[in-house]
Formats: sequence, C-alpha cells, structure tokens
Amino acid sequence: MNDEERALRRELATVLLADIGRLTDDLTADIRAHSPFYAAGRPVTHEDLRVTCRRNVELALDDFGELPSGGRHIEAAATETGRLRAEQGVPLATVLHAFRRGGRVIWQALADRMRDRPAAQQRMLGDLAGALWETIDRFSSAMADAYALTTLEQQHREDSRRGALFEALLDGRGGDPAVAAAAATALGVPARDRYAVVVVTQDPASPAEPGPALAAAGLWSFWRPRAEVVVGLVRFGPAGPEELTDLLRGAVRRRAGVSPPFEELTAADEGLRLAGRALATLPPDSAEVAALDDRLVHAVLCADPEIAGRTVRRYLDGVLRSGTERAVLLRTLHVWLDEGCSSSRTAERLYCHRNTVRGRIGRVAELTGWPAESGEARLGWALALRALGVAR
Repeated sequence: MNDEERALRRELATVLLADIGRLTDDLTADIRAHSPFYAAGRPVTHEDLRVTCRRNVELALDDFGELPSGGRHIEAAATETGRLRAEQGVPLATVLHAFRRGGRVIWQALADRMRDRPAAQQRMLGDLAGALWETIDRFSSAMADAYALTTLEQQHREDSRRGALFEALLDGRGGDPAVAAAAATALGVPARDRYAVVVVTQDPASPAEPGPALAAAGLWSFWRPRAEVVVGLVRFGPAGPEELTDLLRGAVRRRAGVSPPFEELTAADEGLRLAGRALATLPPDSAEVAALDDRLVHAVLCADPEIAGRTVRRYLDGVLRSGTERAVLLRTLHVWLDEGCSSSRTAERLYCHRNTVRGRIGRVAELTGWPAESGEARLGWALALRALGVAR
C-alpha cells in the first residue's frame, strides 16, 4: 500500500466516523430487513443490536483507515460478539450474514463518497474494496472462532450436567422431585414412559456403547461409563422388550444385562441393580445379552453361588465325572427337559432315534442316582444345568 492509498483510506474512514450515527442506523435497519431473527428483537434487542453495530463499525473503520483505536482491538470486539451471540442462541449463519451486511453497508457508504473523486483515486477503488473486505473477513473469522469455542464450552457444561443428573438417578436420588424434574429436562425425555437400564461390559475392541445403533432403530438412549461397565438408559416406548434385546444382540459384541421395563425415571436405580443381576448370570467369556426376566432362575442361583455349587454336585456330579460321555449326556438332558421330557421330540432336535434318547436319560439316572420319573429329579436337573454357569 502506497502513501497515497494510505492517506485516502484514512480520509474516508475519518469522514465515515464523523457520520457514525447515521451509518449505524442504516446498518441496523439493513440487518433487520434481511434477518427475521434480528427483526424479532429477541433475544437480541434492537438496542443491543444497535450498540454492537456501532462499536463494530467504529473498529472496522479504525482498522481500515489505520486510525488510532484508543486501545480497542478489532479481534477482541469480534470475540466478544461471537461469545455473546453463541450464549444468546443466535445461529452462526445468522451472525455471519449480519457481518456481511455490515461490510456491504460500509462499502456502499465508501463508494458514495468516491463518486466525485479524481480519476487517480477512482482507480484505487478495487484496492479499497479488497482492504475493506480483508478487515471484514478478519472480523468474521475471529467472531466465528469465538462462537465455536463458546458452543463447545456450552456443550461440555451441558454434557456434564446431564451426566451428573443421570448419575443422580442411578444413585437413587430421583426420589427428590426437583432432581427427577431436572433430570427429565436435561435428558430431554418425559418423566414417565417405558424405559430399561442396560449394563454393558467395556471392551476396547468394541464400540464404546450401542447408542448409535439404537438411534438408527428409533430408540433414544443415554450412556455413561461406570467402573468396568457402560450404563445406558433406553427409552423404547411402544417397542417390546424383546425388540430391545434383539437390537442389542446385533450391536454389542460383549456381555450385556437388561433390566425389566419400568415406567418412571425415578426407578432408574432399581433398573441398574436388576440389569446388573442379569449381567451376572452370564459367564465371563460370553458375548451374550441377558434380559433379567428371561434368566430369573439363573439370577436366583447367582445370588448364592455356594448353593448353586451344591445343587450342581447333588444332581449332576456323576454326569460331570463321566469323562467322554459328559458333553452328550448334558446336551441330551437339557433338550429332553426343554421338550417336556418327550423322547420323540428330543430325538427330532438331536437327529437321533428316540431309543437313543431313552438310553442316554437312563444313563444320566444311573450316574446321578436319581430316577428319571421323579419330579424332584427333573427339577433338580433343570436347576443344576442352569447353575453350571454360576457355580463357584
């Protein structure tokens, strides 16, 4: 930039600053005319908009004309505007559009004052435009950076608040109406609906939580890590519990426990406890999803591993010590009990003859010392088979 251009820019900036009141009025009117958001006067009042426009125009002209700014800095003002508009919830696109309108109004005022200038100065018009828009670009970039940073800070605060209120529900503090109401508002869900708590073991090789997969199926969920598990609150609404369990089986590659459905957010702490009971029914090396209502017997046995172990020894000890017969006898016994002790249906499932089934069940009776016709034997065998995975 040569001395002639520098002098012209200084002169133009000084002339416009002398008429700052009218220029500010023109700019605020232009912004309101082109933005329904600013025209509404909420949350940015018309007076707030005018004060901000005046300050920003003054600083933009100071920067354009290289005038003393009295210690004020264009970047600091842009940062203040960006933070304020983010806190007010004004969309970033709306703020940037207002900045572009500001550049246009200032440029129009500059161009008006260049009409009767000598030809030599007229030839500088392109350079003046470039200098002005460079100022506007710097102003806009600083504002957008501050806006983005403020948005991230707000999101972090909101995430922390949501997490804290979710933890309060899990800790049983939802009985306080104020806590329950704040949690429902922060999570963005009704206090009463159909919910379940899901507990998933953590595994670095798998996704942190199945929220995205559930969201793709239309189910809202909120997840937080806790100790060695990830805990989720799932709102499944009209969907059935079976649908939730099936979705989790497709999205999770590790152990997961699902609580029975409940209708009040305040019951999340009980949901957490019951989901943990469901998870405890699965072997450590399993990658299954267990709904508590589908594994109530397992959960009862898990509650007292010593009794579970004694049940296994009392009813299946002989089979467990039978060596090479063990696997086929346990499998046959399991299917036979599931099929209502029908040899024919068991044979169909195992692809063998019914006499083979009868022989195997007779061998189980011989090894355990319990007659196959005994109701206690059948109940004991069924419990012992389920206790195998939880006995210590």
